[in-house]
Amino acid sequence: MFVYLDNSATTRPYDAVIAEMARYMETDYGNPSSLHRMGITAEKALKAARKSISSSIGVRDVEIYFTSGGTEADNTALFGAAQARKRRGNKIITSVIEHPAILESCKYLETLGFHVEYIPVNSEGIIDLPALSNAIDNQTILITMMHVNNELGSIQPITEIAQLKNNIMKKTGSEVLLHTDAVQSFAKIPIRIKESGIDMLSVSSHKIHGPKGAGALYIRNNLNIHPYLYGGGQERGLRSGTENVPAIAGFGKAVDLCMMNYDNRIEKMKTVKNYLAKGISSEIRDIRFNSPKDSSPAILNVSFIGVRGEVLLHSLEQSDIYVSTGSACSSRKKGQSHVLKAIGLSDAEIEGAIRFSFSEFNTIDEMDYVLVQLKNSVEKFRKLGSFR
Repeated sequence: MFVYLDNSATTRPYDAVIAEMARYMETDYGNPSSLHRMGITAEKALKAARKSISSSIGVRDVEIYFTSGGTEADNTALFGAAQARKRRGNKIITSVIEHPAILESCKYLETLGFHVEYIPVNSEGIIDLPALSNAIDNQTILITMMHVNNELGSIQPITEIAQLKNNIMKKTGSEVLLHTDAVQSFAKIPIRIKESGIDMLSVSSHKIHGPKGAGALYIRNNLNIHPYLYGGGQERGLRSGTENVPAIAGFGKAVDLCMMNYDNRIEKMKTVKNYLAKGISSEIRDIRFNSPKDSSPAILNVSFIGVRGEVLLHSLEQSDIYVSTGSACSSRKKGQSHVLKAIGLSDAEIEGAIRFSFSEFNTIDEMDYVLVQLKNSVEKFRKLGSFR
């Protein structure tokens, strides 16, 4: 049996997405900036995808800008906002458990003279709101907080963060922008941006059964940030470069399918996640659930004490079960997970951590197979003393 449980790293594209992409590679392959019929056809595909994404989060079409993925969307938001507002202040606030696309960008911004404050989280990976409140001052120009953590599945109280930002803005009289990395929550947890008070938001295609190489950045209307890429002026001057029409069309199709089947998809993910968690709890001793109970339906992080997560990962791979030890974007780097360290896990708990991440295609039968293979592998390596 083949079981794919690394959906937070990437997902299998829908068949309809692949077909949509093929159309814009084989037949309607015109440049959307061209004035002839083929160019207009390609431009219509961009407009349709932009409409799909904007409708899914309750914003206007003109507030959506296409990028090459979540990382570029994050970088565009941070560098664009920082450069546009550096005369107003130089302080940026983020959390200690952000994705590397945010943390590495913040490190670079520090070399440019910006001051970055990293807010701690509690044992469930939830931001310390009092600490955030104390950090915001009249030099603060940007807050960037992810919606769902990619390793734990913790859901940040974005609405409360936005309200906190707004209250302090009233006191200081200075505008503070709120950016949210929603790559792991988009089409999995409801996002209504206008009600949440978010100014910018990043999403990615390949996390929702779309293709790799496409993402989007929401920027509140009339909010001006500096461009990240310069050139031909595509994406209304914010992101120059010929648009990746096949990937963007596939992205739009994936969004349509996800939102059309939203409730059913989420229920399937919740069901298999809860079933696997219950089975692990009853079948395997000396474990620690790192994901909070009210975490994303797509993510379950568990530590198997006395077993190295990487060894367990490869053992499961031999049984055609695919999981992760953490973020795929940083899994090849040496060192412990900064997320698991931030929530206070011991070295043994961090070393034994495995992330299972789900999609609508996972089944209970698959989870039964995973439980058998997982239990056998854990018991085998504990007997061998793999944790040295």
